[in-house]
Amino acid sequence: MSLEQQAKLLYPLNKYYQEKVLVRSSNVRASIREVIKVVSAILKEIEIQEPRYISSLVENENGNYDGLKVISPQELEITLFLNQMGVFNFVDDGTVPGCAVLKLSDGRKRSMSLWVEFITASGYLSSRKMRAKFHTLLAHAVDKSTHKENVKTVHEGSGEVKLKVFDKYTVTLIPAFKCSGIWPRSAAQWPMPHIHWPNHEMVNAVKTEGFSMLSKENPFLPKKMSSCDNDAWMLCFNEAENLLLSGGCRKTCLSLLKTLRDRNLELPGRPVTNYHLKTLVLYECEKHPREIDWEVTCLGDRIVGVLLQLISCLQCRKCTHFFLPSVDLFANTSPALLDQAAKHTWALARQVITNPASLADL
Repeated sequence: MSLEQQAKLLYPLNKYYQEKVLVRSSNVRASIREVIKVVSAILKEIEIQEPRYISSLVENENGNYDGLKVISPQELEITLFLNQMGVFNFVDDGTVPGCAVLKLSDGRKRSMSLWVEFITASGYLSSRKMRAKFHTLLAHAVDKSTHKENVKTVHEGSGEVKLKVFDKYTVTLIPAFKCSGIWPRSAAQWPMPHIHWPNHEMVNAVKTEGFSMLSKENPFLPKKMSSCDNDAWMLCFNEAENLLLSGGCRKTCLSLLKTLRDRNLELPGRPVTNYHLKTLVLYECEKHPREIDWEVTCLGDRIVGVLLQLISCLQCRKCTHFFLPSVDLFANTSPALLDQAAKHTWALARQVITNPASLADL
């Protein structure tokens, strides 16, 4: 975009941010406050039943909750970090893309592990067994809860542990292990040597932050390779991604794109998610490595750049995970849904580029 076009887009974008994005953010925070009160009480009940599942859902100094991820204004994901991973080795051999396994260390007996009944005959800590146990605990906790009028467990074929709160919020609860200070072999290619972003200090900070291993079926695996049929744990880089998006207008850019998606690209089958947008913002950071390219005056250019990237990915029917090149984020989305999403995204991008004033109605 020319400087003149960027200037024309800046005022409508700022107005959109004030009138739409901040309202969305406020609504999400209100939803979180409403839901957290109920979920925290249920997790406390689970902790009484089974002390190994210690609730890690605590408010941090920024007023956010560690492990909480907003999928959409009515859909939350809460990661519960577990203790005592020490007797297991982290094995990332690429057998199941985007996943890894935890194997009992050589010479260690099952009885030395806090999670003894979830260890398979081959010595692997079973993600599937852990999730099944948590589902049972959750059902009992809901039954005993003083909030049981407002919450119910959701049973889905995926085996995920979900709650429906106040009949309008869906909350997915995911047992997980935090892996700090190590970096998975399947992400060893990052950062690429020819890419000039991020700088060495940020790379070190990201790798120190590490990743999480989730007891969750990987939604990006081809259906014939369901991780639910084995004991693998899904790799998640949420905190590392958030760290990379600090600085400049990166988070503002993502917030604008999320609001545009919620209002214009919430399509049947949900072919475009906020995680796709987050991934594409990270790729936009690589394409524009200079901090000057992430000043507020360039916000319009970055928004358009991500929308055009999204159209390209939808048309090519592939969106590669930022850290894991073997994982395609469109793996289980039908070509028909991707084509439909490409048309809607192109219509949205055209409006933003050719008629910035139309943002008031988007």
